[in-house]
Amino acid sequence: MTEGSVWRLYNGIDPPAAGGFKYTCQSGRETETGPGPGAVTAAKPAPIRKGGWKMIKRVAICGVAQTRYESNKWHQRMQGMALEVVEAIREQTGVTYSEDGGINTVVTCSDDVFDARTISDNAMTDVVGAHYRCEEKVAMDGINAIAYALAIVLSGHDDLVLIVGHCKESQSESRNTCTNLAFDPFYCRPLGLDYLSAAALQARAYMERSGVTDRQLAEVVSHARRNAARNPLANARQPLTAEEVMKSPMLCDPIRALHAYPVSDGAIAVLVAAEERCKEFTDRPVWITGFANCMDSYFLGDRDLAGDFSLRRAAEKAYGMAGVTGAGVFDLVEIDAQYAHQAPMWAEVLGLCPENGGGAWVDSGGLDAANVNPSGGTLAGNPQMLSGLSRAAEAAVQLRGEAGGRQVKGAKRALAHGTCGPAGQHQAVLILES
Repeated sequence: MTEGSVWRLYNGIDPPAAGGFKYTCQSGRETETGPGPGAVTAAKPAPIRKGGWKMIKRVAICGVAQTRYESNKWHQRMQGMALEVVEAIREQTGVTYSEDGGINTVVTCSDDVFDARTISDNAMTDVVGAHYRCEEKVAMDGINAIAYALAIVLSGHDDLVLIVGHCKESQSESRNTCTNLAFDPFYCRPLGLDYLSAAALQARAYMERSGVTDRQLAEVVSHARRNAARNPLANARQPLTAEEVMKSPMLCDPIRALHAYPVSDGAIAVLVAAEERCKEFTDRPVWITGFANCMDSYFLGDRDLAGDFSLRRAAEKAYGMAGVTGAGVFDLVEIDAQYAHQAPMWAEVLGLCPENGGGAWVDSGGLDAANVNPSGGTLAGNPQMLSGLSRAAEAAVQLRGEAGGRQVKGAKRALAHGTCGPAGQHQAVLILES
């Protein structure tokens, strides 16, 4: 397959003429010229056509399985959690590991630090059925494993992919100690920066810019708990009033203890297939119609923590790919808000409410009006590596009409969002349709 044909496969357009194309780096501060298809250095983003990229064939989610999320699954090892969801997928879809038409490609999601072992997927190969088969690992938020599976199918490498992700946050003495390792070892790591302190810097910047109040953040948490009470898989299901949230102690100013998602353990499996294979596994496929991700600068000081360039860029690309004009077309939205301030902040960037209007949106019942996080969302408890993948799984369950007491009536199109890295450094947006 030539480089030009690979370009057409992913982008749906002809490659640029020899001589190059323009691209923009990070927050729009730098513009360079890159090589055309005559060179083999394809590390530059493709030009974005008005209306977005279009996939040349349809790919669907055919099965979803999740464990119940708990603060400490002391009774289950990582392999046991993974086996639970793998067996659930097999029972649900009838899929096999036959070399002729069965699962021959697996994408796993795990993290060396949370698993306390180098090459964390090495311990999972047998349990996910990847012995003597293709197994690839995503070491970031699991929503990106869906993108990996999508690329595998669109490239023609395989027409069926099993995704299995796991994370046990309870194993470490502190997840903050784990996330401290994400920072550079010379300047930021010795300061003790971690994802919590980075989120606190972001929360303060956002609250000062938008005027969002402590009371409004408490309402966000209360809303998440009300929805989680209808989700038997959620970790934190006990209802909370806004007053109770506001009385919780400061964790890292201005983030209160109940503003942060609880330590959680769990696993997820998702079966992805090309259109021609879907009928073998389900009569309710959920089509992947748009996906994009984007990463902002590594150093916090180089970023506008309250602006979120990377989510804005990912949303624009995903909306264009799916052919939608804005967030108002979604029947439900699963937002990966790991801290309370991120729910209105991400909502502004996704177009659910006006810029700097997140607080008023919360007060006016915007969370319920837009069907945001009917599952309870990440604030109800999903582990670090699976928070976005869980948003995708919950959206798929809704579109299949299998969400039980949390079902959104008549749901046909959903947005799932995932983020990882300090203060939402990396962002991904997935659009699903039934």
